[in-house]
Amino acid sequence: MIAEFSVTPIGSGVHVGGYVTKAVQIVHDSGLKYALNPMGTVVEGPWEEVMAVIKRCNDELLKDCERLSFVIKVDSRRGPSPPMEDKVRSVNDRLER
Repeated sequence: MIAEFSVTPIGSGVHVGGYVTKAVQIVHDSGLKYALNPMGTVVEGPWEEVMAVIKRCNDELLKDCERLSFVIKVDSRRGPSPPMEDKVRSVNDRLER
């Protein structure tokens, strides 16, 4: 499965880079494949592991924040799923026609 998520601390002002860095470090330490983008983080792996990483981000950031807002988008399918790089490559190949 592939999931993209973003987390925003509410009431912490406009500078949230420290919180984002903490969340990305949690994702990195998980050992799952991931890609950071300007609006979130894409994580690839088994459902249970990906959701566990998102939960760890929640639990750790709540130690420093009163409230968090998460946006989570999931690509779930039966059978094997192509890696996230293949999805991007497929679109880029079509653009180069």
